[in-house]
Amino acid sequence: MENVVIIGSGCAGLTAAIYAARANFSPLVLEGREPGGQLTTTTLVENFPGFVQGIDGPELIMNMKAQAQRFGARFQYSIVEEFQTENGVIRLKVDGQWLETRTLIVASGASARYPGLPGERELIGHGLTACATCDGSFYRNVPVCVVGGGDSACEEAMFLTRFASKVYLIHRRDTLRASKIMADHALANPKIEPVWDSVLTGYLKDDKGELRAIGLRNVKTGAENELELKCVFSAIGHTPNTKPFEGKLDMDTKGYLIQRQGTQTNIPGVFAAGDVADPVYRQAITSAGQGCAAALDAERYLVALE
Repeated sequence: MENVVIIGSGCAGLTAAIYAARANFSPLVLEGREPGGQLTTTTLVENFPGFVQGIDGPELIMNMKAQAQRFGARFQYSIVEEFQTENGVIRLKVDGQWLETRTLIVASGASARYPGLPGERELIGHGLTACATCDGSFYRNVPVCVVGGGDSACEEAMFLTRFASKVYLIHRRDTLRASKIMADHALANPKIEPVWDSVLTGYLKDDKGELRAIGLRNVKTGAENELELKCVFSAIGHTPNTKPFEGKLDMDTKGYLIQRQGTQTNIPGVFAAGDVADPVYRQAITSAGQGCAAALDAERYLVALE
């Protein structure tokens, strides 16, 4: 019987692990398919407090993991297949075997959606990203594009006008899905140029492996062309990693876990932290803060059981 099991090893999961380990609960961290989460695909993190010159995403994650291990956190490269509760005991099916725990912190994150074209994985962090707040400042005075047509796409495009020389807003339809006020603001910005009825067909790299242009196809005419730019910002949504909890933990219409008091879910002893429960901010620092809160909530829950 474990005291604390943490699903996920991004900023939320690792911060929870640090706090739970320092409280002498010897937490077990299930790292999942992508150990370290989205930060492992980020080259330089400049907005995490305490690093004046910034820090590479993978290095930040490795430091946090080492810090958690120093206090006694244990790590296991495993995938959660099923989840259930039985007589107040939380049970997880992990790699074909069941383990039991008194508390569970779900910090499994959310996966950014990309257009799904060949070569995407190699380009992430080298001209392809899903976070303007994280990476926008790296693309000063160069053209970039945002793919999408909703509120998030418009917000990303407007944010990027602070840095980029031009922001192409690429959408497969001839009108934006965003709210009228958001769409009006974006289209009124002189730095934003809409590219209607168009979809990406491919990425073109330079000699260094960085993005130099994209291929486009007009869905109405079939015409194809290339657009020279330095970065594609994908704003077609995120998918929270909550599949094992469907029908058991309360979620919103997009699949994000719903937090009640603090980080508590609808099942006692099960807590949610980070991007898996946050469709709004999705930042490393907010995820870390939620990981801290979830560990403190789990500690209070365990103390109350004694």
